[in-house]
Order: sequence, then C-alpha cells, then structure tokens
Amino acid sequence: MKKRLLVLGMAIICIFGMTACGKAADESAANTLGITEEGAINYADQVLDSVRTIVDQNMQEQYAGDAVVSAALTSWTSAMEDIGEFKSITDHEVITDKDGATINVMIEGTDHNAVVEILLDSELTLTGITTNVQYSFGELMEKAALNTILGMGTVFVVLILISLLISCFVFIPKIQAAFSGKKDEDTAEPEAAVAAPVSTAAAVTEDLTDDYELAAVIAAAIAASEGAASTDGFVVRSIRRANTSKWKANY
Repeated sequence: MKKRLLVLGMAIICIFGMTACGKAADESAANTLGITEEGAINYADQVLDSVRTIVDQNMQEQYAGDAVVSAALTSWTSAMEDIGEFKSITDHEVITDKDGATINVMIEGTDHNAVVEILLDSELTLTGITTNVQYSFGELMEKAALNTILGMGTVFVVLILISLLISCFVFIPKIQAAFSGKKDEDTAEPEAAVAAPVSTAAAVTEDLTDDYELAAVIAAAIAASEGAASTDGFVVRSIRRANTSKWKANY
C-alpha cells in the first residue's frame, strides 16, 4: 500500500514538474521575442480597435495598398455578417515560440461569437489577422448538408446534360443522310439534262432511218410499175393470178 502511495505521489510530482517546465519554456520564448503576455494582450486589443474603427468609418480604400491590413479588413467585414453587433472582448490567448507569436482574441457578438487570430513573426512584425466565426454543431451540420446537397445537385445536373447530349447523337446520322441526299439530287439533275440531247439525237436518227425506208419502198414500187430493176439491184416482178379452173379440173 505504501509503495502504491509512493508511486502516485511521484506521478503527481512529475505532472506538476512538466507543467512548470512548460510555463518556463513559454516565458523563455516570450523573453526571446522581447514581448510579455500582458504586452501581447494590449497590442492585440489595439489592433482590434483599429480594425473596428477603420471599418466603421469606411476607410478601407486608404489601406488597399497594405496586403495584411486589407485582408484583415475584408475578413472582419465578412465575419460581422454572422457576428451581428460587437459586444465585448471575453478572453485572450497568447502562444509564443521561436518562430513568432499567435494572439487569439475571443469576442462576443449579438448573433455569434468569434476568435480574432493575430499572427506575429520572430521580429514581432504583423503578418496576418483573421476573424473566425464560431458556429454551433447544428449550424455546422446544416452547412455541411447544404454543401452536400449543392454538390450532388450539381453532379446530377451535369449528368442530365451529358445524357441529353448523348441522346442527340442519334439524330446526327439522319442529318448527314439528309444533307447527302440533297447533294445526290443536285448532281443527278445535270446528268439528266445532259442525257436529254442524246435521246433527242437518237430520235432524229430513227426518224431519218424511217424516211430512208419509205423512200426505198416508193422507189421499188415505181420500178415495179415500169418493169425495171430496183435501186438496190433487185428485180421486181409483177404477180399474176393463176387460173384455178384448170387446177380444179385436173384434180
């Protein structure tokens, strides 16, 4: 039993020793930077008051050339839409290390609370001011749900548009066929126009052939009536009717 109590006592001593070492490390870091916790808090309050004054008097344009201050004013203006009206400063938190210091200023608003984060580098030069609104768990879940719905809705809209575009691909061959059919008709009409004179010439040739045949028949008839040879060298003889009475008697 005594051994257990001794072990427990040693553990408690170690815990307090570690805490003391942590505080000593923070103090040494603060001393290295040349700033105390009280000085950091006073500096943070002055920075916050300056930001509020600039925004309240609409003097943001005068600090447009300073990237750090301009970003701080934009962050504060955007956060005030959810914070509501500024009420008071509730607490401070100073974190220092060899690389610089971070000063968190907790503020209370009519609608939401917020944390103003002020960043200093190792030379205590202001490098950034950000105002972060503190939302409840329900509000965070609501925002997450809205973001999810918006994301899924966007995906569904894109998929619907893609499906509509794919369905329109069916009409592309029909459109191509329609345009190719018009081209075929345009090329077929000149061919028909060229073929028409050929058929006319053939008809004229046939008509001339008929005229030659008619002239030959007329010439043959004239030659037959005169008992002369035809123009083609054929002899045309007259046909005499035979005496059928003799044939019947002999039969």
